[in-house]
Amino acid sequence: MIYSYIVKKEIRKTFDHVNNHRWDEAVKAVASNVYHRVSGVHTLGGKRHDKEALRRWFERLGRVLPTLHITVNNIWVTGWPWHTTVFAQWDGTATLLNGDASYVNRGLHVFTLRWGRVYALEEFYDSQAAARGLAAQAEAGLEEAVAEQIAS
Repeated sequence: MIYSYIVKKEIRKTFDHVNNHRWDEAVKAVASNVYHRVSGVHTLGGKRHDKEALRRWFERLGRVLPTLHITVNNIWVTGWPWHTTVFAQWDGTATLLNGDASYVNRGLHVFTLRWGRVYALEEFYDSQAAARGLAAQAEAGLEEAVAEQIAS
C-alpha cells in the first residue's frame, strides 16, 4: 500500500514536469534503454528505444504543443518493486497557434517499472485528434508539427 502511494506520487510528479517543460526531471527515472511507443502516423508517433531519443521527443512535444496541459484523473499500480505496471488515465488540453482552444485528447499511459526506473512507456490516446491538432499547428506556420517522427 505504501509502495503504491509512492509510485502514484512519482507518476503525478512526472506529469507535472511535462506540464512545466522540465524535461531533465521528466526523464530522470527513465532507464537508458527505455522502450517508448506512441500510436499514430504524425510527428509525435513512433517508437524510441533509448533515453536520449525520449528526451528529444519530450522537447518536441513542448515545441509543437507548447500550451498542452495534462490532467491525471486516475492512476492504478500493480506489482512489486522489481516489476511494476502503472496505468495513468489523463485528459490533455491545449490552445493551438490559430487561437483554437478546443484541442482535447484523452488517453492512457502504461508504464513498466523495475526498482523505480521506467523501462517501458506506451501511450494510448486519440491519435486522430493529435494529428488534427498537429496539422493545425503546421497550418499556423509551425513546420516541426509535421516533421518526421523521432525514432531510435
